[in-house]
Amino acid sequence: MSAEFETTGRVEPRIVSQSDAFLDALADELISSGKLQAPALARARRVSAETGERLDSVLTKLGLLSDKDLAQAMADSAGLELARDNDFPQDPLFETELSPRFLRQARLVPMFEDGERVVAAVADPLDTFAVDALRLATERPVELRIATPAQIEAALDRLYGDANAIEVLARDAGEDAAGQADADVERLRDQASEAPVIRLVNLLIERAVEEGASDVHLEPFEGRLRVRYRLDGVLREVEAPPARLAQAVVSRVKIMARLNIAERRLPQDGRIRLASRGREIDLRVSTAPAVHGESVVLRILDREGVSLDFGSLGFADDAADRYLRLLDIPHGVLLLTGPTGSGKTTTLYASLLRLNTDERKILTVEDPVEYQLDGIIQVQVKPDISLTFASALRSFLRQDPDIMMVGEIRDLETAQIAVQAALTGHLVLSTLHTNEAAGAVTRLLEMGVPDYLLSSTLNGVAAQRLVRRLCADCREAYAPDDALIERLKMDKLLPGGPPETLYRAVGCDSCGGSGYHGRLGVIEVLVMSDEIRRLVLAESDAHTIEQAARAEGMRTLYEDALAKAAAGATSIEEVLRTTRGD
Repeated sequence: MSAEFETTGRVEPRIVSQSDAFLDALADELISSGKLQAPALARARRVSAETGERLDSVLTKLGLLSDKDLAQAMADSAGLELARDNDFPQDPLFETELSPRFLRQARLVPMFEDGERVVAAVADPLDTFAVDALRLATERPVELRIATPAQIEAALDRLYGDANAIEVLARDAGEDAAGQADADVERLRDQASEAPVIRLVNLLIERAVEEGASDVHLEPFEGRLRVRYRLDGVLREVEAPPARLAQAVVSRVKIMARLNIAERRLPQDGRIRLASRGREIDLRVSTAPAVHGESVVLRILDREGVSLDFGSLGFADDAADRYLRLLDIPHGVLLLTGPTGSGKTTTLYASLLRLNTDERKILTVEDPVEYQLDGIIQVQVKPDISLTFASALRSFLRQDPDIMMVGEIRDLETAQIAVQAALTGHLVLSTLHTNEAAGAVTRLLEMGVPDYLLSSTLNGVAAQRLVRRLCADCREAYAPDDALIERLKMDKLLPGGPPETLYRAVGCDSCGGSGYHGRLGVIEVLVMSDEIRRLVLAESDAHTIEQAARAEGMRTLYEDALAKAAAGATSIEEVLRTTRGD
């Protein structure tokens, strides 16, 4: 069978024995390689028999297998090569013979031709219709390579423009979507449940997951719907459905999140759980009424894509040692500070996992519960029934806990209960919205927490930001000049002196042209010493407390970010964007 694949790419799925033989060989390959367990395969076979859907498709839809692992197993089973990203052409091939719509539907991309043959990447090697159509259109034999659907989509987006995929789905949705603003709820529900709209929403979500986005923003404006992904902390506009489908797309998201699609005047919050690219993904959905419709934000909570290891989170050796020593104190308050989206929740979860043992009882109250942690009791706040941070925390004291985590200290009542819990021998973890670690002390004093209680219960504060990590494939080295070194104070703030080499972002296919791939944390950890407790009792300002902490060895956010730039992990531009250096 492999020879047939290599020379013509022709396999007949309509001949049941041949198709079944290939899928059986595929299943054997997955089991032998350890990518799939026998019970999971048996489950997929049952679903395949009940629905009539092919086994390989069922495996990915159930989240039992990633597209990448499936492509590798297909290639191994068929004796074919995997398509690499840099194998795809820079310009479209056979533009007059092959339409972008056909290529998208067939999930096929011609990669190159040498006059005697055409080499094409396919997501489905059993689709003989597509391969035969390519052979007839080009009048050449076809040789296949296996690619993931994401690779095919990315290549077609680059070659033909992102708009084609949305245009195809929007055309399939039909023209009857015009005038939706006056549509009744039932009609809107019906339209949101139609296959083209479902595929359109799934496509928007799947692409966001594949690109590593943390959020999807659906924003209505007059005459258009804007779609943006937050990638590595920065919003980037992507292809969008036509304005006439805006309400149908929003209604589909609300149906998936079990929200009331008839309510468009008030904000709503919900959750979606689905399998995408072989992974279980949770989405936190928030809607808000706007002038031209409803604004929707989907926060992607990819538990498998989040590392809860302090080293990978960006904690340098010194910061990690200081923070872990604070975690080891059995009672008191430990705070994390920073703006929204600075990674505080991820650091809290990493802290809870480190503290989670059979000998400890841990309770959390969160808004919302982003990731479910085994062995930890987690509570979701519900203000409509008076289940707030303060009321939940008060009830926790009757649950005999060892450690408590409060999602955020927002008011004096919550702060007072946290301090009281710390006084009675509990460790309390929480977050606060301040710009730096020292600011947390003055913020709590401003809330009304007595200075003598704060000085006796607060163990320390960690402030955090996220900077974009430079792409290792395309970063460019350069020598900093004396003016830059002096302006950034690298000669004074870096222990080893100014670096001989820094790196800047360039952009390549691996990072989508941004020059960055992923993020890492920059952290400052303020430890409450006797001197700082004295300053708290004197109600000193944040600057004075920070200077005392620096004298005792604290490295500030700017200094930590500068050290990461000197190590080549990020750029000077990112340092200034996130910490401003002043």
